[in-house]
Amino acid sequence: MTLTTSWTTHLTDTRNRLRGLYKALPEVTRGFGTLSKAVKDGGVLDIKTKEYVALAISIAVQCEDCIALHIEALVKAGCTRDELADVLGMCIQMGGGPATMYAAKALACFDELTAA
Repeated sequence: MTLTTSWTTHLTDTRNRLRGLYKALPEVTRGFGTLSKAVKDGGVLDIKTKEYVALAISIAVQCEDCIALHIEALVKAGCTRDELADVLGMCIQMGGGPATMYAAKALACFDELTAA
């Protein structure tokens, strides 16, 4: 999939699609939500570090919806552009050309969501 709208619009569209899934599979999605909360609230890593890991996986599997959601979470967690760039460098090193393309998308998403 290629992004043809703004990242903000992309996030809205993603959430709208997810709402339909939540209605179709309430028990499954509720279970996934419980897992997500437990992973984010527990353990020794802070939320920003956990979101960096999630972003790296999102780039590796080339999921634009995931990139947008995790960049949004990173912005809320206080991520800086320099920190993000450092993480994106590791993604590129580990994933080569395809990771480079999705790292660029992640940076563009960050820039749009932090421009005010």
